Amino acid sequence: MADEPIQQQITLVDENGDEQLYDVLFTFKSEDFNKSYILIYPTGKSDDEEVEIQAYALPADDDPSDPQGGELQLIESDEEWDMIESVLNTFLHGDDDQEDDGNKEE
Repeated sequence: MADEPIQQQITLVDENGDEQLYDVLFTFKSEDFNKSYILIYPTGKSDDEEVEIQAYALPADDDPSDPQGGELQLIESDEEWDMIESVLNTFLHGDDDQEDDGNKEE
């Protein structure tokens, strides 16, 4: 049991001051936007439950491999959202989409 990875978690505070605990799905850096991003989902969800994944930009000086906290930034542009969705789809489904594209031309 000692070999189980530790789930990284963060706490978000809403506009009412209420705290909500989230598990970190993953973080990554985008060279195109020169920003790092974090994808999170509410803690306590079972594997078969549908969850809402949220994405934020990390503070400029935060390391995506070991985020230390700070003010998360909202994603502001459609181009950033498209890139994040693409990264998330690759994370969830691997490179299956690329193989399927080649078969559609037949």
